[in-house]
Amino acid sequence: MPSGAVREMGPILSYADVVDRVAPAVVTIRSSRRVRAPQQFPFFDDPFFRQFFGGGNPRGRGGNTQVEHALGSGVIVQADGHILTNHHVVDGAEDIKVELNSTHSYSAKLVGSDAPSDLAVLKISASDLPVLQLGDSDKVRVGDVCLAVGNPLGVGESVTAGIISAKGRSTDNVGGGSFQDFLQTDAPINQGNSGGALVNTRGELIGINSQILSSNGGNIGIGFAIPSNMAKNVMNQLLGKGKVQRGMLGVSIQPVTAELASSLGFKDARGVLINSVTSGGPAEKAGLKTGDVILQLNGKDVNDANTLRNEIAAAGPGTEVTLTLLRDGRQQQVRVRLAELTADAAPAGDEQSADAAGGSKLGVNVAPITPDIAQQLGLRRGTQGVVVESVDADGPAARAGIQSGDVIQEVNRQPVRSAADISGALQKSGGRAPLLLINRGGQTAYVPVPVR
Repeated sequence: MPSGAVREMGPILSYADVVDRVAPAVVTIRSSRRVRAPQQFPFFDDPFFRQFFGGGNPRGRGGNTQVEHALGSGVIVQADGHILTNHHVVDGAEDIKVELNSTHSYSAKLVGSDAPSDLAVLKISASDLPVLQLGDSDKVRVGDVCLAVGNPLGVGESVTAGIISAKGRSTDNVGGGSFQDFLQTDAPINQGNSGGALVNTRGELIGINSQILSSNGGNIGIGFAIPSNMAKNVMNQLLGKGKVQRGMLGVSIQPVTAELASSLGFKDARGVLINSVTSGGPAEKAGLKTGDVILQLNGKDVNDANTLRNEIAAAGPGTEVTLTLLRDGRQQQVRVRLAELTADAAPAGDEQSADAAGGSKLGVNVAPITPDIAQQLGLRRGTQGVVVESVDADGPAARAGIQSGDVIQEVNRQPVRSAADISGALQKSGGRAPLLLINRGGQTAYVPVPVR
């Protein structure tokens, strides 16, 4: 066989044996809740609309509520009736029914639910149920064959096949309130598959199907599943404590892009950049600063902001972690004891011409932050910097995405309080693209601004 040739493998003719083992542990979940009815219009009386929007007359007794139904899937993970599903399948439900093989229906109790991970645990009164064994999602490789099992669109239990298309996917911006580390698959997933099983060819649960990316509401080959290791961690906490506790470092971070790396003087893009530090949080107490680059967590390289966020959360409150930082061109190690993540967690003056201050290089006009401006922009008390009054549409700042109303807090890691400060910082930048710390509506990010 020539070097590099692909070895011919015998074709797999059927996954029927795997499906026979897996399918009995995948259930259908139907939930309902009462919601306040919207303003009524005559077409709601049409039987066609009642068929699809559920139940009886939306103008029923009381005239201000109606029943909303949801359909999803679930996975039996313990023989005593514990079932893993999506939070969004049972969110706010007043009545939950679980169907096994379309022959037995049980009322289910919600044991616990966790919106940030989109996971929930149910319990039905049954015993000796078939169980789906949890696999190790960390060992899943891109290109592995996988099967999706669930009840898509209510047609009944169905199985589809595909491969793992990618790992570590997030459909939410970091800091958006949810914790995502999705397995991406092209195995067809549709509405109703939510909470169902994604299994490998050994019949092990490697993911809980959760989301699809679609332009038309149906499957286009981009589906997302919560990895089994994350699901197991959340499930064990819900079963043991009734809630999920997550570790908190107390920083806002962003990936180091090629442009940022160039502005920071790095040879290549690596690590994640701290763009703000929470006052009084673990990071501040340990001496971390805005502009530090986190290279490693407990000796493991860090190159993805979402992954770091998930690993810090999974470590749990009270855990001591070791961070390897890059600050001012030097590496150092810092030990930080994590806190628990909770749901809560300038003088006036005349506008200064950017031209007069050398800011024409950026293409902005700036002004000091007054109390009125700070209130209008939703800035935290004590926020320092200069507010962008206008942006040259053809200038470097506009090309970098800077807008009127943004606050420039730093230029090349130097705090700025006036247009003159911007000018001084730009003069020290040499040939590198200026690196600006931008505050937009209370959220900060570093933005490189290539100047022609």
